[in-house]
Amino acid sequence: MPTIPDPAILYRAIQARDTRFDGTFFVGVVKTGLYCRPICPSRRPHPAHCRYFQSAAAAGSEGFRPCLRCRPESAPGNPPVDRSERLCFAAVQHFREHPGTRTQAVAAQLGLTPRQLQRLFVGTFGVSPARFVRTERLLLSRQLLLGSSLSLPDVARTAGFGSLRRFNELFRASFQTAPATFRKRPARHDPSTIVFSLGFRPPYAWAAMFDFLGNRTIAGVEDVSGNVYRRGVRIPKGETIFRGWLEARPSDTGNALRLTLSTSLAPVATTVLARVRRLFDMDCRPDRIADILGPLGTREPGIRVPGAFDGFETAVRVILGQQVSVQGARTLAERLVNAHGDPVDTPWPKITRTFPSPERIAAMDTADLSGLGIFGFRIKAILGVATAVAEGRITLAPCPDPDPHMEALRSIPGIGEWTAQAIAMRVLAWPDAFPHTDYGIRKALKERSPRRILEIARQWRPWRAYAAMALWRAPVEAP
Repeated sequence: MPTIPDPAILYRAIQARDTRFDGTFFVGVVKTGLYCRPICPSRRPHPAHCRYFQSAAAAGSEGFRPCLRCRPESAPGNPPVDRSERLCFAAVQHFREHPGTRTQAVAAQLGLTPRQLQRLFVGTFGVSPARFVRTERLLLSRQLLLGSSLSLPDVARTAGFGSLRRFNELFRASFQTAPATFRKRPARHDPSTIVFSLGFRPPYAWAAMFDFLGNRTIAGVEDVSGNVYRRGVRIPKGETIFRGWLEARPSDTGNALRLTLSTSLAPVATTVLARVRRLFDMDCRPDRIADILGPLGTREPGIRVPGAFDGFETAVRVILGQQVSVQGARTLAERLVNAHGDPVDTPWPKITRTFPSPERIAAMDTADLSGLGIFGFRIKAILGVATAVAEGRITLAPCPDPDPHMEALRSIPGIGEWTAQAIAMRVLAWPDAFPHTDYGIRKALKERSPRRILEIARQWRPWRAYAAMALWRAPVEAP
């Protein structure tokens, strides 16, 4: 993220409560000692009392406390485009999905020195990686205190703190109140669930998102009913496998997604939150994308790219969709889950299993898959991806540079350009991925030549993945 722009511009965003700026900066109000999102419904502060920050962590580092009305912990993030931003994004995702990982280990994974990662974080967020992670944990603890009946020790553990004492100390120092006082009274939520609010920038094309997810649900694992998404969850953490369920739906109030988890997932809540944000593309900047898509994006403003809750599951689902109908791929995925998925308890009779792990599929042979009606190059591709993931040769998650991962995917027999681009689009979270050989895109553009399609799509860079979604939803004439 670049340096904070002209304060006069930012103050105009505050005056207008402009949702386009939500999460792109935070304003500290000197008179109250609080920091807010630019959309805060509270009385607007005087310009002379405002200080501007690149991140919530930067505001907190200057002694400001998060506002209780606009709840900075619910603000959307920022989609990365350039390499520096994507490196920071990848680091943040790793910290979220693997709480407790040391900065040195994350830097090494990204091919950086700790000092380089430090410089990137300071340039992007205005604070060090350690300070950023600490603030994220504290803001998560606020959501847990307000949205669950977890005990204080459980809140501390779930938020990633090593001890209740340390949690209490940092919470008091950051928010000038004790966690028990902040909660004030026991939460009114079902004690078996945890509720979160995840903010987004409007508009949001909910119909497009739920149609896409609903048409591709894997029976037994997930279900879409109206504007409600539900699924069974299996997440390994160390030697332990955590199982449970989640439900996501647009909030009745405000620009937010209401996420409910079973308390069995509390120890991996940060991982679940990160994956749900990716699945629903919560950090999207629809204004920037609309500027690039132009007329293509006007029919359905706020188009999103559905991500992957489980990268391996989505990659297999993409492979099963090679040269078959969407319904045909769903049928094959359902057979795979029924035969090899793990059971999971949920409140819904339609959701009874989780997708089989890479290790389980890697241990299969050709006969195991052909017996399910999966044949030829799909078997080679599925077994090849499962083995590569199980052995750690491929990581199916957002990454700063998708090219090496896509090249590794293409080297697996049975994976061509369409599959690699589709996986990059949904699993690697690459906003410029574009499956230019896709039949639906060829039909929408009334163009058969892949080279010509790529030429047409050049106008939509670096958001070609969003152009693909819009083309599937709203076919247009080729320019």
